[in-house]
Amino acid sequence: MASSVALDTTLTAISGESRPLEEWLTTFHLASVVIDPFTNESSWILPPATRILEAFRGADVRVNLVATCTAAEAKEFLGPLTEQFLVFCDPDRRFVRGLGVKTLPAFVFVRGDGSVHAAAEGWNPAEWRDVAISIAETTSWIAPQIPVAADPSPFHGTPALG
Repeated sequence: MASSVALDTTLTAISGESRPLEEWLTTFHLASVVIDPFTNESSWILPPATRILEAFRGADVRVNLVATCTAAEAKEFLGPLTEQFLVFCDPDRRFVRGLGVKTLPAFVFVRGDGSVHAAAEGWNPAEWRDVAISIAETTSWIAPQIPVAADPSPFHGTPALG
């Protein structure tokens, strides 16, 4: 895992709006769930990921999904979630490379200075809980319970760079 992401890394929202990471971090940190919509593992993680992100909606963090695909593919995979969450599309995986993520899905907390403060790869509930606690401590919020009974069993994930 990288210690920080270059602030000039471009992130493009599903709407097509592109900005350097620095601008997305101007007001809030990022709490990102990074998924590869071409894998079963990313579909398995959607229910717990959206529950976790929803729990941080009012905190001083920009909750989002990062999909390693085009906007059209993200809309097809995520359906109505594209209306509920900020979704970034990273088809060339530049942001993923910048994070230093090796396995997807991933849950990553990027602070306002671009530092990767906490990250979990694959679905390991204890590691995702650690990321959530880091976000909660930084934003003076309450971390959601991870895991809950409906969550999938732990799994390793798939290679982040395809």
